[in-house]
This record gives sequence, structure tokens and C-alpha cells, in this order.
Amino acid sequence: MIDVYEYTNQGGRSYNEDSVGSVYKDNTGIFVVADGLGGHAFGEVASSCARDTVLSDWKPGAQDPVAWFNAVITKANNNILQLQQEKGEIMKSTIVALSLDNGRAVWAHSGDSRLYYFHDGLIAEFTDDHSVAYKKYKAGEIERDEIADDDDQSALLRTLGGPDRFEPDVFVLPHQVEVGDAFFLCSDGAWEFLRDEEMAVDLAKADDAKHWAELMLLRMMDRIKGGNDNLTLQTIIIK
Repeated sequence: MIDVYEYTNQGGRSYNEDSVGSVYKDNTGIFVVADGLGGHAFGEVASSCARDTVLSDWKPGAQDPVAWFNAVITKANNNILQLQQEKGEIMKSTIVALSLDNGRAVWAHSGDSRLYYFHDGLIAEFTDDHSVAYKKYKAGEIERDEIADDDDQSALLRTLGGPDRFEPDVFVLPHQVEVGDAFFLCSDGAWEFLRDEEMAVDLAKADDAKHWAELMLLRMMDRIKGGNDNLTLQTIIIK
């Protein structure tokens, strides 16, 4: 069984450009977080378009989930480009999405919205941000905990809403998920206030997906000084 909790908040901004959603039943589902880019018009339109395209297109039992993710995110990008033409405005969004299908986990992302996978209570896999700051971390110029405060954190190398540089990274978990495994999907407005080890500590304390999210949110609220970005998270625990 899949236990899920979703939370989104406009933070210190005047409106919320993040979108979150899921479709699931028993041990099968699709889960999405998208973050409309600040500084672009209609960010919330772009993020909701990305989310809705993925959720509406998903069908359990797909033979090739990698091909599906590549196709559906291309479709979402095309839908956003069409909206740009209709509204005469540039709009862009990140996306991170997880497919769970009878024990098989596959995820994809474009941009800096993240997914963390927990196994045996520890982070076993995570997405790599498509950002200049993350490149600097991989090159050894900054520490991982310094990404959120780096001047280039918002300089994204891939997003939905352009003719190119939208293609997702797709990852197939090489083993079946197990009871106790967990996933954390979030926008940068959430992960920037959390350290990796804190997510694992709060998961160990949590009774369910909602409790896990609440524990992490308490940490975030203690660190937010005002004027913060929209924050969105999705917690998933296999039971």
C-alpha cells in the first residue's frame, strides 16, 4: 500500500506558482511536483500544465516506463509552448515525477525540483539538479549544503517551456520497492531549508507520510525568515 501526503504553500510570495498532484490506488500510482519559474509570467499556469499532462497521461502497466516518461514530458513541454503562443507570454516550469507500478519505481526530472529515495531508513538515491550551482557542487567548488545559498542556484540548465533543454533525466530503480521504503518529492523552496540527514531522522520518527512531512515542515518554519519562495512537498511511504 502507498501512504501519501501533499503540502504546498505560497511562502513569502504574493501567489503560489508550484503545483503538486497524484493519482494512486493500492500499490500503484503517479506523483508529481512542478515549480513555475519566478520572474516569468504565468508560472502557475506552466506548472499546473506540466502536472496535469503527466497525471492525465499515466496508465499503470506501461511496458517501457522510460520511453513513457520521455514522451510525456515532451508532451508537457509542447503543451506549455502552445500556452505561450496563446497568451503571448513566456512561461516555464521544473518537474519531478515518480511512477510506482506494482513494486517498480521509475522517476524523472527536469530542473531543480528534487526526489529523494529512502531505503533502510537512509537516502539511497536522489536526483541531480539541472542548475549551475549543482554543477559547481559536482566540480568540488562548493559543498552540497551550500547549493541553496549559492548565487547560481536559480540559474537552471533545463526546464519545461523551451524548444530544447527540457529533456528529463529518467532513473529506473534496479530492485523492487519494499515495505518501509519512502520517497520525498519537493520544490527548491522546501529542500533549501533541509539537510539530507534531517530528512532521514524525521522519517525514522514518523508514524506515516503526513507525520513525516509535518516534522520536516517544523524544521523549515524555524529557518524561514520571510520573503521565502513557494514551498511544496510530497511524502510517500510504502506500507
